[in-house]
Amino acid sequence: MVSPPGSAMKYVLTAWFWLVFLLTAPVLFTLGLVLFLVAYPVDPDRRWLHSLVCRWCHGLWLHLSPGWRTRVEGRELLPRGPCVLVANHQSAMDILAAMGLFHPYKFVAKASLFSIPIVGWMMSLLGYVPIKRGSSSSLLQLLEPCRSWLRRGMPVFIFPEGTYSQGELLRFKRGAFQLALEEHVPVVPIVIEGTRQLLDGDGPLMNPRASIRVRVLPPLPPESFGPDSVVLSDQVRELFVDALATSR
Repeated sequence: MVSPPGSAMKYVLTAWFWLVFLLTAPVLFTLGLVLFLVAYPVDPDRRWLHSLVCRWCHGLWLHLSPGWRTRVEGRELLPRGPCVLVANHQSAMDILAAMGLFHPYKFVAKASLFSIPIVGWMMSLLGYVPIKRGSSSSLLQLLEPCRSWLRRGMPVFIFPEGTYSQGELLRFKRGAFQLALEEHVPVVPIVIEGTRQLLDGDGPLMNPRASIRVRVLPPLPPESFGPDSVVLSDQVRELFVDALATSR
């Protein structure tokens, strides 16, 4: 059971998390910068750097409370080549949860995150893709760099809702699905549950208990797509609706 909002444990855990984060994030960035500089000639896609960040962020920061339980299911379903990974979006902790896939990809994230010291610097080093919400050119901002990564064999990871849902799934935006159609690559649904138990939206307060589950659903091959990205987005959204309904 989640502790009451005013409980002392919530404040203790929140203080502990942010203390560990503030002490270890500079260490991660320093190690990441060294790895980036040393490995870039043989790893220009920064797969090694992404692997380091995933194991650090998911393995350390998402396990700071003994009451946080995390399961990742279906890693074996992830395609080896380029694909578009799409996930539902419940809270800021979805990113740490998704890193438990331990799979190479480039996150598409809101541009404001890239201006945060250390966090944004690391995202830039990793080659993640910034996008401005509500911009008239946001679709172009999404498609061009993602298309480039896919053509290099690198998956991209997108939250098609565009922002946190406060319960029922939001309508999926078509950008991720247009990208998959144009580049003829699979769409892989990633169902994330429980991160809202840990953190409401952007926080900062955290609950001492949460059960987080990340599930990879079977990929949709490009041969199964119709020609309409909006229809495809609605079809994929229904897969999420069904998966979330059956888990309750």
